[in-house]
Amino acid sequence: MTLGGSSVEQAAAVWRRAARARERADRELSLVDKYERLAREGGGDLHVRLTHIHRTSASRHELTAQLLESHARRAARWADTGGRPPLFMTGVAEACGSASAGVTLVDVERNQIATASSDEPSRAAQDLEYVLGEGPARDAVRGRCAVVASGAVLTDRWPGYGPAAEGLGIGHVVSVPLQSADSCIGALSAFDTRVDAMSATAVAQVADSLTRNVFLGTDAVPGLFGGIDYRAEVHQAAGMVAVQLGCRIPDALELVKVRAFVDGRPLGDIAQDIVQGRLRLG
Repeated sequence: MTLGGSSVEQAAAVWRRAARARERADRELSLVDKYERLAREGGGDLHVRLTHIHRTSASRHELTAQLLESHARRAARWADTGGRPPLFMTGVAEACGSASAGVTLVDVERNQIATASSDEPSRAAQDLEYVLGEGPARDAVRGRCAVVASGAVLTDRWPGYGPAAEGLGIGHVVSVPLQSADSCIGALSAFDTRVDAMSATAVAQVADSLTRNVFLGTDAVPGLFGGIDYRAEVHQAAGMVAVQLGCRIPDALELVKVRAFVDGRPLGDIAQDIVQGRLRLG
């Protein structure tokens, strides 16, 4: 979200999108009633399948409306009282039943290009995946399936990521792909200290609504994912390091990642220091 007077306009825009999502949910429910009636009257398997399709769509629109309304309420309070701008991902975490949540977006080659997080632990967990090259979101995208891990499974499955995530207070993670029938644009990961905090089913429902209605649908609002972290500056920093050290860009990128991991600082902060000349590697 943006600062200043535009916060009121932002909240109003989110409310409008939420209202449209509810209207679509109502239309889908009316079709559910229609096809249920036809199925009872002997309409056959076709009407049963259509009932299922429209009920699924109605649930998706309803959940999208709830996410948008939750964010709009926070935006309205912020417009009245000021303070720190609300993050859409805070409501996403609540809908997942988790303490934290993060979205990771990837390109067609599965390279991480952007992230959005609900808080510092989720942001740090996403940085860990990017730096270490392993973790739940990467596996969810690669396998196009839900990934659930907690306790010893975290460290057994990801020897680097697991212990570091535990150091952030993360004891349980559920990651599901953001996918449509023919594409996967990333993953939604939910984090918590408690093993029973959230279910893969709940996270998958949120991921489905985000993918189809927000990222690939009609409910996107400019600025909705305020605070999204693009990796472009990281690659710019890697290019500068490559020139300074006379090495290949992939090697320079690894040096930037290692420096962030060793210093225990966000990757974006390290990249920013390099780009602005406050830090030289080598």
